[in-house]
Order: sequence, then structure tokens, then C-alpha cells
Amino acid sequence: MTICSLSCIIEHVVFQGGLFMYRVIKALNNNSLLVLTEENQEAILMGKGLGFGRKSGERLADAAGAKAYVLQNDHDKNSALQTVNGIAPVYIEIATRIIDLAQAQFLKVNQDILLPMADHIALAVKRVQEGTMLPNPFHQDIITMFPEGYAVARQALAVIKELTGVELPADEAGYLSLHVHAGLSADNVAASLACARLAARVVHRIEEALDCNFSKDTFKYSRLISHVHYMLLRIERGEKVAIDINDYVAKNFPEASTLAQDICTFVAREMKKTVSQEELTLLALHIQRVM
Repeated sequence: MTICSLSCIIEHVVFQGGLFMYRVIKALNNNSLLVLTEENQEAILMGKGLGFGRKSGERLADAAGAKAYVLQNDHDKNSALQTVNGIAPVYIEIATRIIDLAQAQFLKVNQDILLPMADHIALAVKRVQEGTMLPNPFHQDIITMFPEGYAVARQALAVIKELTGVELPADEAGYLSLHVHAGLSADNVAASLACARLAARVVHRIEEALDCNFSKDTFKYSRLISHVHYMLLRIERGEKVAIDINDYVAKNFPEASTLAQDICTFVAREMKKTVSQEELTLLALHIQRVM
């Protein structure tokens, strides 16, 4: 079973003191343990020296100050031991450090990104060690669409280098930012990447229709792709736009409106969703701005 197929809920708790009984399943390294809680849930405990000398089956009564990531499978009953056995402990530690970075900047981070992110980092490090590069054609688009996640991902590259000695390319920060974004929103990594890809395709179609090529580091491009990104999210979620300027825009900006109609037809076909006239109107306004 791959990490990506594991559906889990991870709850993050910091124990300030008192007794809480755990049974050790496996010491991952000197600073982390896979344990079973009193509620019969598998968890990863992180704390300096916490795993040193621990044996399978040992009971741990005091985890003061430790961070616990409690794992609970939604769709299957496969043990977390099977999952973490496929990941070197250092990558689990890296993932927890990245989550801590995100939590230092944002009020809440969904912890279910831990294992998928650890798995992704392990594969990324392996690619670099083997001399295999994975270009990210949506790197600049991801920076624009997920700036909060990207800021954390850039810091994450330093953590990865510190703990593995491997320097990942900047393109990997783009992919990592999708994991961080998944922790900051209800969107999973696959959905975020699909949205980034479709937004980039939409902008490319606009460029082709206008016979131009927007520089990705300009405000004009950032504003356009940001609008397209949020338009796609609204369409996916069924959110409505409350505006009443459809006739005005169609009358005054006919060329932009025609192109927006073509784009919205394309989006509706790709997403298998209905695109409202209001979304078409807003897109026409943004197209008019770049014409």
C-alpha cells in the first residue's frame, strides 16, 4: 500500500504534563516512537531523546512536552506500522518540522498531510541522489496561487538539507507547497495540482487568442491567473458570484466577452460543471484588462 492511498486523520496534541499511558509499537529513531494510545489508536510521538532505548511492548507513562500525531485510518484497518515501515524515520521527522513551521505562521494546520508529505520528501531526496530531475512546469503558477504554502515550502528546503544533507531544487518547493496548502485548506494535493494545471491551461488559451505571451513575473499575469484560480475554486465548490453587470460588460467589451465565452465553455467541459454567466462576466473584465 502506498502512502498516497492511505486515508488518515492526524490530530496534533502537545502534552503539557501529567500521566498518559502509551504502549510502544516501534522506536523510529532516538526522537520518535510509534505507539498505541489508551484509546487503542496508533500515534507518532516526537520529542528529544524520547525513542532512545525504547523497546516494542514497553509502556510509557509520561510523555510531558511531547508532540503526538494520532493516526486513524478511515477506509481500511491496515496498521500504521505497515505505513511508517516504508518511510525512513528522518522523513517523518522532517514532515513534523515542516508542520511546526506552518503552525508557527497560521492558526491551524490539518495534520493529515504528515505521512503523504514525508513520503513525497523521501522520493524527492531519492531522485536528487540518483541524479533524476523532476521539472515543475507550474512552479511560477503555484507561487502565485498558493503563496502561503510556498513561503513555508521554501523554509522546508532548508530543513531537508539540514537533516539529510541533500539540497532539493527550487522546483520541489512548488510541489511541497501543495502539501502545505492541503494542510491549510480543505483541498488535497491532487486537487490543488489539478487546479494549478487547469488555470495555467486557461491562461495559455487566453494568450493564444490574444496572440501574446504574458511574462510570469508581472503583476498583469499574477492578477489574471489568481482570478482564474479562484474562479475554478468557486465553480468546483458551487459558489455563486453576486454581480449585476452582465449586459453592460457584453455591450461594452464584446471581444473580451466572446473570448470569455469560449474559455468558460472549455472550463465547463474540463470540470464537468456549469459555469454561470456571472463568472463569464468577471472573466471578461479580467481579459479586457490585459488586452
